[in-house]
Amino acid sequence: MQNSGSHHRISFGGLIVALGIIYGDIGTSPLYVFSAIAGTRVLSEELILGGLSCIFWTLTLVTTLKYVTVTLRADNHGEGGIFSLFTLVRRRSRWLIVPAVVGGCALLADGMITPPISVSSAVEGLEALVPGIPTVKIVVVILTALFVFQQFGTNIVGRWFGPIMLVWFGMIAVLGLGQLVHNPWVLKAANPWYAYHLLAEYPQGYWILGAVFLCTTGAEALYTDLGHCGLKNIRSSWAFVKLALLLNYAGQAAFLLSISGQSLDINGRTQGGLTPFYSLMPSWFLPVGILVATIATVIASQAIISGAFTLIAEAIRLNLWPKVRIKYPSNLKGQIYVPSANRLLWFGCIAVTLWFGRAANMEAAYGMAITFDMMMTTILLTVFLAVRAKTFLVPMTAFFGFISVEIAFLIANLEKFSHGGWVTLVIGSAIFFIMWSWYAARKIRNRLVEFVPLSDYFDILHELSYDTSVPKYATNLVYLTSANNPTEIEWKVIYSLFFKQPKRADVYWFVHVDVTDEPYTMAYKVDVLVPNDVIRIEFKLGFRVEPRINQFFRKAVSALVEEGIVDITSRYASLNQKNILGDFRFIIFDRVLSHDNQLNVYERVVTTFYKMLKLLCPTEEKAFGLDTSIVEIERVPLIVSKPREFQLERLT
Repeated sequence: MQNSGSHHRISFGGLIVALGIIYGDIGTSPLYVFSAIAGTRVLSEELILGGLSCIFWTLTLVTTLKYVTVTLRADNHGEGGIFSLFTLVRRRSRWLIVPAVVGGCALLADGMITPPISVSSAVEGLEALVPGIPTVKIVVVILTALFVFQQFGTNIVGRWFGPIMLVWFGMIAVLGLGQLVHNPWVLKAANPWYAYHLLAEYPQGYWILGAVFLCTTGAEALYTDLGHCGLKNIRSSWAFVKLALLLNYAGQAAFLLSISGQSLDINGRTQGGLTPFYSLMPSWFLPVGILVATIATVIASQAIISGAFTLIAEAIRLNLWPKVRIKYPSNLKGQIYVPSANRLLWFGCIAVTLWFGRAANMEAAYGMAITFDMMMTTILLTVFLAVRAKTFLVPMTAFFGFISVEIAFLIANLEKFSHGGWVTLVIGSAIFFIMWSWYAARKIRNRLVEFVPLSDYFDILHELSYDTSVPKYATNLVYLTSANNPTEIEWKVIYSLFFKQPKRADVYWFVHVDVTDEPYTMAYKVDVLVPNDVIRIEFKLGFRVEPRINQFFRKAVSALVEEGIVDITSRYASLNQKNILGDFRFIIFDRVLSHDNQLNVYERVVTTFYKMLKLLCPTEEKAFGLDTSIVEIERVPLIVSKPREFQLERLT
């Protein structure tokens, strides 16, 4: 189990790692935020200072106050993220699964939009150097190479992420400061009056909030990657990052004021052919700046992709996603690779890139998904605070304070729905349908699983074990059981043992896997039900632990043998004399819905889609990390509703 105390230590290495892992998304926002705020409007002091004021207070209220100050405290043994938060509160109410699933879907949808808009914003700077260059093709190549590289792991280049992002934040701070010295009075935008005046008095000013929100879209990453960087490292590094961001935004505002009266073109560029961000660079520095920006956006995309892999792995452990194959490309802690998710994200990113073409067009789709995620986090966070606080004052104040700001952003983002925002909802809805169908179908399949007292069958198991008239099925017979109560067993196990085909074995093992609310729990408990005949092992595994049941089971059995609790030596006389170990055979059930079921329309839809999803999943034995050569699959009918009564006439 990971030592959660290590997550609270501050170190220089931890600060650098934080820069490389969690700030890529929010750190590359200056590439497009002011372009989105200005749009094609005539640049004016009211618009520019109001936009800068909105950026300042958004970063302060949402990123700093909500996430850095409050949400980071909701750690699950040092781990963060919406599913980690869900595991802290899910026992409080069943309905909390809804915001958890919606938030998870929103994050995955964001994983298909963030890489295209970030990389496109950087690469489009090349148009100032090489007019007519095919930026879309370049973006497609960069994104494809990025996704191809995932299978090899990022431990080799990952060590460079932090230093490169340090260079990036230093660069944007210096660029912003270079313009700020010419118009330092733009800093008065820290006065919230300018934000209020823009939203309340400027024509269509309220809808500018949809563009302003882009400056904080990476805030969720601060919480999601809590386990990688630690609370103090994130808070300390955020002070530097926020300063660099504000200096750059202020520098862009100062530059835009210098061309007041003009307007940006439809692609967010000035009359000089550059976006506000690239306009801060001297012409001689532009090639270097574009290169650094492109690398920074690739790092930001990598962080989003890695976060999506972790999210899906957690969803699998919580039975919210099909049990797809997960690989571990390196020994780096927490680094995983999900091939199916990699293909899904690649397809989504390429489709978004080809559909919208330019970063300016993607802004309409960007932000809406994260707004939903932030709202769902607020709901779960409120429940968490209500559990921890002694009064309802703190959680209710936090809820109404945060949710009101996020609803305002959501309404503003809805203005972009017809311009591309619908794409986000389509992607998110498709992911939600997959996640909810898997969850709901499993609930339907599990609701009438029949359990019987295991103790009623101890005697017959013992007798069967020594009944030589029955051919021996295996020396050690292992059943995976879903029974949480150690005194119970599914009726289908009893049916398999005695009725379908009597299965004689020397030792009967019942193995249960319990996914705990802690992220990295790895423990087991042994119940010797009948000495040397019937043994139950319950593995308690954290929701971020790979279920390598084959290895865990072997280790547990070895410990029992060393303690003299069980003897797994073959009981065949000839083999027993040579101390040869007996064989092991696992039984896994493939539950098939019976045709006798009377399901309503909703249940038929989710169960049908569930069956389709299962065709794309690895087998149960692979999902549990079992050796396929020692596994038997038994198909059993699953009846979740009583069949309709009927009369059958007998003919004479």
